[in-house]
Amino acid sequence: MAAEATAALAQFASALKLDDIPQRTREYTKNILLDTLACAIAGHQGDETQQVAALATALGHSQESSIIGGAGLSLAGATMLNGYLITAVTMCDIHRSTLTHVTPEVIPPALAIAERDNLSGGDLLLAIALGCEITTRVGLGLNYPEARKRGWHGPGVIGPFGSAAAVGRLIGLDKIKMAKAYALAGSQSAGTFAAWGTPTVKFHQCRGALSGLMAALLAQQDFLATQEFLTHKDGGLYNTYSDGGTPQAALDQLGTRWELEQIALRLWPSASTIQGFITAMFDLVEKNDLKPAQVKKVAVKMSKVAVDMHGIFPRYKGKFDALLSTHYAAAVILHDRELTLGQFEPARYDDPALRKFAAENVDVTIDPALTGVQAIAEAHTTDGKTLTMRCDHPRGSAENPLTRAQIEAKFRTYAKARLPAANVEAVINAVNRLEDFASARELMQLLRAGKQA
Repeated sequence: MAAEATAALAQFASALKLDDIPQRTREYTKNILLDTLACAIAGHQGDETQQVAALATALGHSQESSIIGGAGLSLAGATMLNGYLITAVTMCDIHRSTLTHVTPEVIPPALAIAERDNLSGGDLLLAIALGCEITTRVGLGLNYPEARKRGWHGPGVIGPFGSAAAVGRLIGLDKIKMAKAYALAGSQSAGTFAAWGTPTVKFHQCRGALSGLMAALLAQQDFLATQEFLTHKDGGLYNTYSDGGTPQAALDQLGTRWELEQIALRLWPSASTIQGFITAMFDLVEKNDLKPAQVKKVAVKMSKVAVDMHGIFPRYKGKFDALLSTHYAAAVILHDRELTLGQFEPARYDDPALRKFAAENVDVTIDPALTGVQAIAEAHTTDGKTLTMRCDHPRGSAENPLTRAQIEAKFRTYAKARLPAANVEAVINAVNRLEDFASARELMQLLRAGKQA
C-alpha cells in the first residue's frame, strides 16, 4: 500500500469537501438521513426506550442538544438517546458486508455538534456522508467475515470510527488529529454477538456513537494517541479483531467509489437479514391475492445464517422476539397485508390465531443454495397448489433502492404522531435541499416535539 490505512483515511476525512462528493452520493446521503429521522421518531415506541432515556438523562443535566421527536438533553445524552432511538424498533439501515447498522453511530453526534455550533446544512451533509463512508471502509478493511467468526458485532467495533470522522470533520480536525481520533475511537471498540437476542445489541450502536464523539473531542485537545491504530502489530484493530484484515480494501478507489451507497434501508420494521424474505412474502401475497383461509402452510427457505438467527422464534415471547421472527412476519403479512409498528404491538402479536399460525403453519428451513438475504416464500394452498416467490434483492437494498417518495412516506407515517404537521413537511423540505439549508440548529428545532421520550 502507498499509505498506512489509518493515515490515509485520516487524510481523506480532513481534506474532503462537499464538492468532492458526487451529486448521486449526496442524494443517497439525504435518503439515509431522512430514513434515519423516521426510524428515530418511531423509536419512541421501543420497549426499552425509557430505560435508555433515563441513562442519557443521567449523563448530564443540560438541555442544549435536541432529541429527535423529543425535547433536549446534554451533548452526550442526546447522542446516546438519539442513537438508541434510531435502532430501537429494528427499522434502521444495514451495511450488509459488515452486518453493521451505520446511522445510529454516525448521525446522532453529527446532528448534536452541527446544532451546537449552528453549522450549515452543507456542513452536516458532508459530515454524515463522511462518517458513513469511514464506517463502511474501516469495516471492509477488517475482513468482517473473519471478525464475525470471533464473535464481534460490527456497530460497536467499527461504528466509533465513523462517529469520530463525522464529528472530527465538523470541528475541523486536521489529518494528524483525525488519526488520533481514530485511535481513540478504536480504543473503545467493543460489542459481541453474545448479546444477540437481547436489546443489548442495540446498546452497542448508541454507545458507539458516544465513543466516537468523545474520541473526536479528545483529539481536538491534541491528546496523544498512535497514528496507525488500524494496522498496528500489537493490538491494532485489524490484527486483534481479525486475521490482519484486508487494509487495501479500506482504501480501494477511496473518493471515487462510495461504499456508503451500499448501505441498505428498510421499508419495514423487522430484522435486516429477513428483509429478503419479507419482500418475497409481500410479493407472494399481493400478486396472488392470497387470503389466510386459502393457505394451509407457509414454507420459508433462507440461508443458514438467516435461519440460525431468525428461524428460531416460532413461539416468540414478546415484541423483540416478534421483530426478529420469520414465523411471525410470515403470519402477520398473510393476515394483515402490512407490516408497520402496529403489527408489533401486544394487541396484535398476542392474538391467539396469529400465535398459533406462526408456530404451527410456518416452516422455516435452510436452503444451501441461498446466501445472505436471499429467500424463497411458498404458500401451500387448501386446493393443493404451491405458489412460490423468490427474492434476491429486498426492497431498500442497493440493487432495489427505496425512492425518496417511499422514504418521505415512511417519515410521515411515524412523524405525524409526534411533530406538528407543518414541521413534518418542513423537515422533509429541509433534507431535500440540505446543501442550501442555512442552519442545522433550525432543523433540530423542527424535530423537537416539546416532550421527552
